[in-house]
Amino acid sequence: MLLRQLEYLSALAREGHFGRAAEACHVSQPALSAAIRKLEAELDVQIVQRGQRFEGFTPEGKQVLLWAHRILAEQDALRHELASMRGGLSGVLRIGAIPTAQTIASLLTAPMFEDHPQVRISIESLSSREIVHRLAEFDLDIGLTYVDGEPLGTVRVTPLYRERYLLLTPADGRFAGRDSVGWGELVDTPLCLLSSVMQNRRILDRNFAEAGVTVTASVETDTVSAIYAHVATGRWSSVIAHAWLYLFGVPEGLKVVPLNRPRLAHQVGLVLADRDPEPMLARAMLDATRRVDMQAELDQLLKKYL
Repeated sequence: MLLRQLEYLSALAREGHFGRAAEACHVSQPALSAAIRKLEAELDVQIVQRGQRFEGFTPEGKQVLLWAHRILAEQDALRHELASMRGGLSGVLRIGAIPTAQTIASLLTAPMFEDHPQVRISIESLSSREIVHRLAEFDLDIGLTYVDGEPLGTVRVTPLYRERYLLLTPADGRFAGRDSVGWGELVDTPLCLLSSVMQNRRILDRNFAEAGVTVTASVETDTVSAIYAHVATGRWSSVIAHAWLYLFGVPEGLKVVPLNRPRLAHQVGLVLADRDPEPMLARAMLDATRRVDMQAELDQLLKKYL
């Protein structure tokens, strides 16, 4: 068994297509297919379900794929450790971040670069469920996501801050002069919110339900920037997380008004797979994060805009 064969298998799982997997691995499709067939012969199991195209993995193949991810992750960990011994940590730190927390990601990556300037960082916008799945598949090094409320699997957690919710609304709107707003008061307000597949939206829906109302968003989107763009037209309002103020602030013509605190305040933090030894890049990120008081940074933003 060669590591290259496992890399081909991992690429096939990621791309879901023989041609795209071969392109990603910089080999011909026949070469990739032949390497996977050779791996099947060596292990004496069928790994890939084949028809006229790639049709997924057999049950045995899924188990082989899980081990492939583990072995490749250990290979990366070894390379990082040897690089560190040679005089500096290097490699690519793969971060999956929920959209509601991406606005503050630079508060964490900046100290990481200060400590390890040779490290490159790749940040993907993912749902909380995708982050959990890809951590388990060794396809991410670390996640920036909610750390309470929904199952995370077997992970190690570093809480960063508790999320506060504000109404972002036109400065001449019906709520602009208020000191606070109740969740139930928004039932007839045209709202632009994140889509229901995102945990932030599920949290908001639970807060609305706790207030005894069901809210249907006029506009749904999967990006924070699109929410700001819609509210800026003066036609809509939105419920935003206070962490968004770090990047977007409060644009001219808009105002933020605190929403009454819900019964539960959810935490956002860093999560990594619970395995030993910890990946060096993920450990370095956690060490750099300890120098950042995220809660204090965001509390200062609330004071500024409220």
